[in-house]
Amino acid sequence: MNDIKGKIIYLDANAGISGDMFLGAMTDMAMRLDPAFDLKTSMAAISLAGWELSVTRSSRAGITGLKVGINAHEHHPHRRLSHILDILAQSRVSQKVREKSAEAFTLLAAAEAEIHGTTPEEVHFHEVGAVDSIADIVGAMLMMEHFGWPKLLSSPVNVGSGTVKIEHGILPVPAPATAALLKGIEVFSAGEPMERTTPTGALLLRVLAGEKGFRPLPRGSIICIGTGLGGRDTPELPNALRAILLDTEENSGGRFICEEPSLLETNIDDMNPQDFALAMERLLSAGALDAWCENILMKKGRPAVKLCCLARQGDETRLAEVMMRETTTIGVRIIGTRRISLDRAEEKRATSLGEVAFKSVTLDGRVLRSTPEYEDVLRLARGKNLSAYDVRNAVSLYDKKE
Repeated sequence: MNDIKGKIIYLDANAGISGDMFLGAMTDMAMRLDPAFDLKTSMAAISLAGWELSVTRSSRAGITGLKVGINAHEHHPHRRLSHILDILAQSRVSQKVREKSAEAFTLLAAAEAEIHGTTPEEVHFHEVGAVDSIADIVGAMLMMEHFGWPKLLSSPVNVGSGTVKIEHGILPVPAPATAALLKGIEVFSAGEPMERTTPTGALLLRVLAGEKGFRPLPRGSIICIGTGLGGRDTPELPNALRAILLDTEENSGGRFICEEPSLLETNIDDMNPQDFALAMERLLSAGALDAWCENILMKKGRPAVKLCCLARQGDETRLAEVMMRETTTIGVRIIGTRRISLDRAEEKRATSLGEVAFKSVTLDGRVLRSTPEYEDVLRLARGKNLSAYDVRNAVSLYDKKE
């Protein structure tokens, strides 16, 4: 797929996620968009012997999807990270697929090392070092490449409950590696007792969605849905993972950047006004998209300040904490918003006064405005004993032909 700009893949992990469920969901979506797509052809590039791939259409509790099976002719060997990196180096896959797969196994090695009190180099992979898990992870990266490496988001993750039998014995769900990989990610438990999120599934979420890629389904237009099936048929909660290809530019035709940030605001009437500048500085440093103050009148006619900031989804709690730490407030309101904005770019330009960063905004591919970065204008004004007005006029005469 080439036309991927502005599109995301959203995972509905309400019933959990495993490597084969992810591979099944992505393959189902690819086949619905292109019936000629063949997963076996893509995965033939993996340098692994002793395994077979099966792709079958089945159902779980009436939900139809694809069951991808990796049938390995080996008993789980104890591979080290170096062994898996050698397999990746020998595989006929793109550099990015190789790098993302290596990133996944390196992350897993670090998590396992922390659990077992050793080093990543000395870790022996058990279940995740087997042929089927290696194929699942590299296959997942091949599918992401097929879709053009879109942004991937996920719902909170159902980890399941009960116990699971692994190489180290019978352990509670989530297994130690799964729990370590899901640190900082919203999880819950629902449905019949079983392991609903495996270490391989958790690893894919951590690498492809990151820590901040977990949120409710964003606003957009659904293009296609793929469903990957797990190995158990559980009637109460279908053992299935949905992948949703979503166009987030439905209302802009691709002309704008569409976002759904949260507005954080709090009213303050008992704080030294001089301290608001530092509070806004700390909010911006912590990742706020914008921060500002508004003069307001509170109850009983008391003058006050409303401190506001825009936060990316997933950053609300952290930025609210900054507000409460840096001001006298005892509470912060969080309001869902939408915004569209022009595409922006920044480039360094050589001018008669020195190098200056310029920020440009475009619409329909045409530059509307290009302005020098204020901090650079201020630096040159101080260094050359000029007014900001004189510096701005001088650098705006920049000619790209020079």
